[in-house]
Formats: sequence, C-alpha cells, structure tokens
Amino acid sequence: MSGNTNSKIKKLSVLAMMSAFAWLAMFFLKFPVVSFLKYEPKDIFIVLSGFLYGPLAAGAVALVTALLELPVSSTGVIGMVMNFLSSASFACIASFIYQRKKSLLGAILGLLSGMAFMTVAMLLWNYLITPLYMHIPRTEIVPMLTAVFLPFNLLKSGINAAVTMLLYRPFVQILQQAGMAPKTNEKEEKKSHLILAFLSCCVILGVCIWIVIRLNA
Repeated sequence: MSGNTNSKIKKLSVLAMMSAFAWLAMFFLKFPVVSFLKYEPKDIFIVLSGFLYGPLAAGAVALVTALLELPVSSTGVIGMVMNFLSSASFACIASFIYQRKKSLLGAILGLLSGMAFMTVAMLLWNYLITPLYMHIPRTEIVPMLTAVFLPFNLLKSGINAAVTMLLYRPFVQILQQAGMAPKTNEKEEKKSHLILAFLSCCVILGVCIWIVIRLNA
C-alpha cells in the first residue's frame, strides 16, 4: 500500500470517527436553553476536523452528522438543513482562516470569525426557514431574531469556540502519537500566545455566561 493511499485511509478514518463523535455529542449532550432551542457540542468535533484537514473536511463532517441526525430529529428535512447550515457556517469559516494562518492566533481569529459568520447567517436562515416548520407567519419570527436566535447562536458558538481552543492542541497530539494525524506546520507558540488563548477563552465563556443570565432574567 502506497504512502498516499495509507494517508487517505487514515484521513477517512479520522473524519468518520469525528462524525461519530459529533453524532454522539448531539444525541447524548443536548441541553435546553430557550424556547425550542437546545445546545449540543457537536460543532466542536466538526471544527476540529476542519483544523486538521481544511474547510471541505469540516463541511463533509457537518453534512454527515446532519444526515445521521435526520432519523432521530423531530424537525425532519428542514431541521437537517438548518443543522447543516449552522455547523458549516461556523466550522468552515473557522478552519478556512486557520488553514491560512496555522498558529494559535490564527485559531483564535478563525473561531471568532466563525462565531460572527454563523450568528449573522443563522439570523437570515431562521427568518427564511423557521416559519416553514413552525407553521407561523414570518412576521412572528422577526421579534425572535434579536430576542431568541441572536443570543442563542452567540451562546452556542461561543461555548464551542472556547472548548475547541482548549481541546485542539492535546487532541491533535493524541492523534499524532497514534499515527492518525499529519504533523502540522503550526508555529511554536510563545508563552504570551498561550496566555492570549487562555484569556480569550475566559472572555468568550464570560460572554456566554452573561447571555445565559440575560436569557433567564
């Protein structure tokens, strides 16, 4: 077996594993937040896939996870489409930026950009698609955009970004030691960068806690 073929098999194996982890996270770790919306950490595994292999890999894992979710989803095909759009918006943007700047700073910029893009994109998609499966006029969705969907998506993406930032390095090292992931060209991190990562996580989690308090006020 050639080295190139062996590398492709390892890549497919890792992506299949990440899809399984994402599905398990979606199925077993759902937490009600507000209205009918629930938080689940599946996007963490989707972003990790993108950080390893690029935005196309992130999109593929997002699609596979959404398809696996379809049989147990109460929202059917429309819910599947929304789940894919949400995950892909966050993970593909984050991994696209990281692949062009493979450093801790690149990861932070990518995750923050993914948060912003997903939050804005989901406002549009919730406006267009949510009335179809809630069977309500679109005019009733408008007040929910800023009162419900905006803070929920900030909360969801913020938690996922912070956890991804903390897990990525040890996760990749485990895969590399097992021979399942390629060596990265990421620049050596200085102590100041590690402090920046920690502070970024604290800020993101602080914003998430504030959003939860506001939602339950």
